[in-house]
Formats: sequence, C-alpha cells, structure tokens
Amino acid sequence: MLNESSTIVAVSTAAGVGGIGVVRLSGPKALKIAQVLCSNKIIPRYAGFHSFFHFDNRIIDQGIVLYFPTPNSFTGEDVVEFQAHGSPIVLQQIVNACVEKGAIVAQPGEFTKRAYLNNKIDLMQAEAVIDLINASTEAAAKSAVNSLSGQFSITINNLLKKLIELRMYVEACLDFPEEEIDFITQGNVSEKINTLNITMQNIIKSAQQGKLIREGIDIVLVGQPNVGKSSLLNKLLGEERAIVTEIAGTTRDSISTHITLQGVPVHIVDTAGLRETEDLVEKMGIEKTWQSLKNAHIALFLVEADKGITKYEKKILKQLPADIRKIWIFNKIDLLKVKSKSIEAPDGIHVYLSAKSGDGIELLINQIFKNTAMASNVDDNQNIFMARNRHLEALGRVNTALTNAALNINAAEIVAEELTQAQQALSSITGEFTSDDLLGEIFSQFCIGK
Repeated sequence: MLNESSTIVAVSTAAGVGGIGVVRLSGPKALKIAQVLCSNKIIPRYAGFHSFFHFDNRIIDQGIVLYFPTPNSFTGEDVVEFQAHGSPIVLQQIVNACVEKGAIVAQPGEFTKRAYLNNKIDLMQAEAVIDLINASTEAAAKSAVNSLSGQFSITINNLLKKLIELRMYVEACLDFPEEEIDFITQGNVSEKINTLNITMQNIIKSAQQGKLIREGIDIVLVGQPNVGKSSLLNKLLGEERAIVTEIAGTTRDSISTHITLQGVPVHIVDTAGLRETEDLVEKMGIEKTWQSLKNAHIALFLVEADKGITKYEKKILKQLPADIRKIWIFNKIDLLKVKSKSIEAPDGIHVYLSAKSGDGIELLINQIFKNTAMASNVDDNQNIFMARNRHLEALGRVNTALTNAALNINAAEIVAEELTQAQQALSSITGEFTSDDLLGEIFSQFCIGK
C-alpha cells in the first residue's frame, strides 16, 4: 500500500446547488479531522447523523457522515464522507474546516489516483471512472461499466498470462543450445503465437469499437452544391436544421451537429459544396470543408443518381486523405422512380437513396457502422470495452511484436525478444509499466473530488 502522509479533501458532487452535496476526506488523518468537526462519535460503516462545526465551534450544517477504514475503501486509505445540504457555500465551509485541521485540497483525479496506487483498481479501471462520468449514451455507459468492473483487465491479463508462459518456454529453450531437439517445433510455438494473434485481433476490434463509442464517429458530407447534403443531414437528424433551397451554394459554412445512431454518438458536418467560386464567404466555407475531411472517419460523397460520378468528383477524390473511408451516395432516386439499394462496386460502396423521402436511409446507416468496424447493434454487445488511443497504440505494438515473432520462428533469440516486447506493451495497458508523466496526464482529466 502507498504510504501517503497527506490527507486530502474536496467536494465530490457536481458544481452548483443541489439537495445533497458530498465532501470527501481521504488519508491517515481523515477520521481524526472528521471527528473534530462532528458532534457525535463516528462509527465505521454506519450512517450517523451529525452536526458539523467550524473550528471556532460555530455550526455549519447538519447531515450524514460515513467512515470507511483502510483498506476497505475506494482509495484504500481511511475515507470519510460528509453528506450535507447541497449549497456550495456550506460545502466549501466544510472543506475549509477540514483544511484548518490539517487536510489539503485534492488535485483533479487524486482520489482515483490513490485508489490506483494502492492497488484497489488498475489503470484501465481508473480511466473507466472518468469515461463513465462523461458517458453521453447508454452504450457508452455500458462499455465504461464493462471496463470499470474489470472485464477489460481480465481479458488483457488472460492474454498476458499466456504470453508470459510462451516467452518463458522459448527462453528456456535458449538454455539448451547443444541439444539436438527442436524445442520450437516440439512446443508448438508457431501455433501458439498464431492463437495469441487471433485473440489480439478480437481484442483490438472490441477496443476500436469502444473508442468509437467513447469519442463518436466523425462524418463529413461532401459533394457539389445543391446535390442534397443539407436534405440528408435533416433526414438523419429527424428535424429541419439545415436550410434547403434550390439555390446552389446555400450552405456557405460548415454546419456541425451531434446525434446518436444505434447507441453511438455521431458527429456530422454538412459542408459547403466543393466548387470554384469568387464568393469570399463561400470560399471560406469550402476551405473549412477540406479541414473537416482531415479528421473524419467517413466521407459521405453525394452525387445525383441521374448524373452519377462525374469528372468533377474524380478530381475531388484525388485531393481526399488516403485513409478516409468513402461511401458514395446516389441521391434523388425519387425523381427516377428507382428503388433504394446498397451495392459493393469496384470504387467502393454505393448507396442509392432519397434524402427527401428517407427511402434508403437505413441502408446508409448500416453501411456507416460496417465501415467503422462497429457491431450492428452495440447495445446488445457485452464485450465492447471503453478504450483510448493509448490502449490501441499498445495493442498495435503487441500485434507487431507477435507478427515479427512469427516471421522469425526459426530464430529463438528473436522470438524471445519479440515476446518480451509484446509483454511490456500489454502490461502498459493495465499500468504495470507506466511512466509518471502518463499518470499525470491521465488523472489531470478528472474533476476535483474524484
């Protein structure tokens, strides 16, 4: 257990007025400080009613006090929680009284950081705390709970255990170079590496889905003026937010909006039509279109169904980022009396729809999820974990190391080294090998009092 000499205090409930507010104390002096403020004896794990006093014996408020002795608390230290009336003034007075008696004001995320340092939770679970607090959809909350409950950690640790066992076997083989026994073949090392790689791919897929649930899918509507981008946006939103007219160039600036599709947050940017223009305002809007495309997951490229993909669209394609996914939308099928459909063409996915009537919208939504590696219905998927860029980067390093090990299967020294690299990368996810700088960055994202 971490030997912390300081006792920290902070308001743990959200800023503003509420029926109840909570002040949390954690550290070796938590009980001593709390007892001075309270009118009655504080009993462990008992919700006791108390009056709270200033250091000069003036009453601050009345409420409930809970005491959780070490190590059976959230932080692993002595923790006391004051439940008072939710006035910011009252709560701040309680904090001030605690500081007067020796506590210090907690830094952002310091309670959760102490829980991590005292081995109450691992780093992935600590990150899941803030993800659960910030969850904007039910699917995001469910994924954060999966991580917070330790399911992601169990999955990673199970893989780590198998990886360590294999590495130890390969290193043991290196101790007997004079033996005329092919330990690598005899131990099925190649097959075991392949199995680890398959498991890795499944974890990466779940992590990628979790990252999208956490951060959302970024979509940009691209196309010539008056092709129906604003109409499509309105249909996806279910309301008339973008102005729709027959006049080309109506949308002169990017319109950004946020919706939820199948439990996933989606950020849509309706852009100015890409065309040559002398209009200064429209030029600025077109420049923003190109900026939006740099960070998008998917570009929905709209064309008119009766005109198809012209030289103009082909010219624009050459200027798009190489890694952006593209879905071609052939709009205005209602004018041609054609049925909606989705096909895989040599140049990508083609979706035929009518943004005006809504025919084919569901086909488009399905393609959006398919092209972002999302499950068809994330609300039913219990194996999606809330993930961050650092998790995916670490998993990528593991994947590279396992691939290199498989390619050098006849060189036991290289296999052992690559498995060691994979083990270190995997361990960094749970926090076994983590720099202080990374910890500071992670916990600084928390609110004070958590």
